[in-house]
This record gives sequence, C-alpha cells and structure tokens, in this order.
Amino acid sequence: MHLYPLSQLGLSRKLKLSQLQVLDRVIETGSILRAANDMGLTQPAVTKIIQELESSFEGALFVRSNRGVVPTELGLVLGRRVKSLLAELRYMTEELNGFRSGGVGHVIVGTLISASAHLLPAAITRLKKHSPNVLVTVREAPTAQLFPALATGEIDIVVGRLPEMELPLSTAYPLTHHPLFEDSLSIVVGRDHDIAKANINSLQDVASAPWILPTSDSLLRLTVERLFRAAGLSLPADIVESLSILTNLGLLLEAPRVAVMPEAVARQFVRAGLLHILDIPGTGSFGTIGFSTRSNKEMSPACAAFIDCLRQVAEPVAEH
Repeated sequence: MHLYPLSQLGLSRKLKLSQLQVLDRVIETGSILRAANDMGLTQPAVTKIIQELESSFEGALFVRSNRGVVPTELGLVLGRRVKSLLAELRYMTEELNGFRSGGVGHVIVGTLISASAHLLPAAITRLKKHSPNVLVTVREAPTAQLFPALATGEIDIVVGRLPEMELPLSTAYPLTHHPLFEDSLSIVVGRDHDIAKANINSLQDVASAPWILPTSDSLLRLTVERLFRAAGLSLPADIVESLSILTNLGLLLEAPRVAVMPEAVARQFVRAGLLHILDIPGTGSFGTIGFSTRSNKEMSPACAAFIDCLRQVAEPVAEH
C-alpha cells in the first residue's frame, strides 16, 4: 500500500480536539477500557475514535498485547505531537484567563528528591501566599522521566539536582538549566537507633549495614556509587532502592538503615528530631540544585511567579 503525503488542510478539517485527547489518554493508560473510563466514554466509542484517527493518518496507531494496547511507531510520533499540542492549548487557556482576571493560572512542577522536602514546599507556600488562586500540581519522578515530559510541555518546570554537563541527559532535550545553590551530601540514620549513637568515623564503619540507595536510573545513584568506589568498597548487600522521601523517612525510623540525602533535606529532618547525620568525612558534593525550563517556549505568568518565589527561598540556603 502506497502512502501519499498527508494534506495539512485535509487533516485540520478531519481532526477534532476530543479525538486527540482520547489518543493521548489511550497512550498514557495503555488500555482502551481505562481510557474510556477516565474520559467518561464507552469502550466502543473510544475504539471508533482510534479507528477514525487511523483512517485519517493512514496507518495503525496501536497493536494489541496481553496487557492492553501498545502504540506503533506511527502512534508514538503522533502521540508526542499531540502532547505538545495539548500543552500549547493549556498555555493559551492560562494566558487568556490571566489576561481576564489576573492572579490565576496553573503550574505543573516536576520534582526530584533533592527539592521535594524543603525547597519546593517553601516556594509553593510563598507563591500561594501572594497568588492563592494559582493551581500548583507536583509530580515526583526520576530525571529520566521528567525531562522528556518537560520537553513536550506536559510539565512546566523541573526542580531539583541539575544534571552534570558531561552527561548526555543534560543536552538531550531543548532545555535550559538554572542553578540556585550547591548542596553537600549527607549520610543519615534514624535518630533513635543504636547506629546514631555509635562512633562512626568512615564509610567503612557502616558499609555492611542495611542501606537505602537511590534507584539505579537516578543521578544520585551515580554519586553514591562513586563514593563507595573512592573508599574502595562494594555496594552494600542489604539494600532498598527508593527515591521517595516519605518511604525513606519511614524506613529510617522503623529500622537501623543508612541512607544518603542532600544536606538541605537532611538538616530539615534533623531539626524535626527525626534523623541524625553521621559525621563521615569526604562525602563530597551532592551537586547543583536548580530548575530546568524549556528553551523554546515562553513561560506562563504563573510559572514566572513561581520561579521568583523559588529564587527567593533559595537565597538563604545558598548563603548558608
């Protein structure tokens, strides 16, 4: 079957926004049934919409699997464009609403472990104090998931540890990285466990203890692995992999495990009487904390206001 070039005018007459929203939901859920339930439609209605789109684009958009549906190569290409289109529609809506009423908008923030416990809550609190009608949505995930979502416009800003410039992830997407402050790495335990009271002087003293390590796809994991290698040690045998602040805190309080945290985060929990920072020299720098935005997209007024708040709350940390 020969595929002829698609006509822009022809497509614009055929396509409907609701169809593209359905396509995006099917890709996100990997299921026609779940997409139908999410959008308040019947399964046959969603199936019909997908068939209409396949007719318009002259090719299959999904293949069935034992777990649902998987997008084809054509489906993935179209899906990326649809995400950008829906993001642009959201930006337009927010800009018009801001023009009409002022002080409103929606900021979708992607965050990493390095920002979710202190920096981000402080910035959101400051923003909501001055602009209570701005909606803030926070999504926590590894950098490898957040940066693609930022590039397509699914989220507006990523806050956390910036990637090192020599890493491919730093330049893989059209993003601009803005540094706020340098943070150190802390090794922590629960305050009430025996290990917090022991005479710990080196990483070797706790190398055989149970640990909580960052997930293998995170930037922080690379830092921890380098730390162990520099000390001539292998990674601990008893580990839990987690980037969840809440889960890690719970594990540290429940049992005598050891974990690594950015110093700014660790000190917050020390002040709350929950954790103890081990006095181990040579833990080194955690990295640069900052935020990333799209290079090729003007940010919304709500996002710009959030960035102002982010810079303000970061100043005291940077001076410390």
